Amino acid sequence: MPWTLNDYPSSMKNLNDVTKKKAIDIANSMVDEGYEEGRAIPIAIEQAKEWRKNASKSEVETYEKSGKPIERSEEGKKYENNPERLEEGEQVVKHEEGWAVKSSNAKQPSNVFNNKNDAVKRAREIAKNKGTSLTIYKADGTVEEKQSYNEK
Repeated sequence: MPWTLNDYPSSMKNLNDVTKKKAIDIANSMVDEGYEEGRAIPIAIEQAKEWRKNASKSEVETYEKSGKPIERSEEGKKYENNPERLEEGEQVVKHEEGWAVKSSNAKQPSNVFNNKNDAVKRAREIAKNKGTSLTIYKADGTVEEKQSYNEK
């Protein structure tokens, strides 16, 4: 059953409404992609807090007005690539709109930033949360740096 603003994990109860909604969206999407709920919830909360901290006022207002959280599909999965996304490393790559952060086999980036430093900061945070790796590419597509955050 998908989480909603009326039915969500108790660990989200102290989040403000906008951050809670974002955390619910992230957690629902992660579970759809094959994450276990127990692992998705703390990652979603942390990422929602980070989003709220870095989002502009207009971004927050737009998101707040966007309606209910995105619900999980009843079949449980609505994305093409699923459980393995958690194990994939993060990448920072040149993008037509700046610098993109994406999982290694993802077709679309999770975030796009105007400058590379912001993209690297976000990708490093995600890789640390997932316990995977980070690969930073130069504009020409060659590898600039690799870092592992595997805690095994």
